[in-house]
Amino acid sequence: MTNIATLDCEIRLNQGNCYYISIIIRIMIVIMIPRQTIHDDVLNRLGADICTGVYPAGTVLPPEPDLCDLLGVSRIVVREAVKSLSARGLVTVRRRTGTLVQSSENWQLFDPKVVVWRASTGMIDEKYIVDLMELRRVIEPAAVRYAAQRASAEDLALMRHHLDAMANAINGKGEYVPADLAFHGAILDACHNQFLRQMQQAINVILQVSFDLCVQVPDGPARSQSLHEALFSAIAARNPVQAEQAVLEIIERAENDLHASVNNSRVIDHHENHQN
Repeated sequence: MTNIATLDCEIRLNQGNCYYISIIIRIMIVIMIPRQTIHDDVLNRLGADICTGVYPAGTVLPPEPDLCDLLGVSRIVVREAVKSLSARGLVTVRRRTGTLVQSSENWQLFDPKVVVWRASTGMIDEKYIVDLMELRRVIEPAAVRYAAQRASAEDLALMRHHLDAMANAINGKGEYVPADLAFHGAILDACHNQFLRQMQQAINVILQVSFDLCVQVPDGPARSQSLHEALFSAIAARNPVQAEQAVLEIIERAENDLHASVNNSRVIDHHENHQN
């Protein structure tokens, strides 16, 4: 469906003549606004279907006309969605054989949409958790050491602000995960490293999946708050060794919470399937 919004704009001249431009504005809105929304819908549908195995690796997506009928969209929309999937490594377009679905090893795993598709479709397993925690252990200990050595007064003030926001969220004032992400982002900024800054968006997307699952564990944020306080204190005290120890404790706690969250989800799914 296409929602059409119109706006009638009346221009009055000295002679009293009126000119209406509603047709022009109507055409612009029809062409410019819905296509982007439809493209996102189709892209998300196909991306999620690939992630869940509706279209397994090594198989070919249905022909373009079939996808148009299935999704109720034009060929242009399907082509744009396939191009976006190809850019993210989920498919390879070949003229003679069609659009081939790629294995997850070829996906752009740091791409925000790919991360969301995997998380929203339940592709969070033990292997995902182990790999995610290994990535955090590679990046974050070094980052907090640099932050302890290089953080400016402004950097420390920003960390403190986000840490207070985390505490407020635990007490029911505000959202915890955005504040937690902002705190870790402020630490990366405090490294004053141009490459870490470039990586921040990708890292934040990965961390958000971790944090979203961790907050599902009862008292998870409250139990980890003291660890974050210890991390901030070490950075503020210019003690890179203590900062590294503190962040490793945070990662270990997060890993335990992630395993608990995933295992709990499996128990719930098993119970629901048994009832059905």
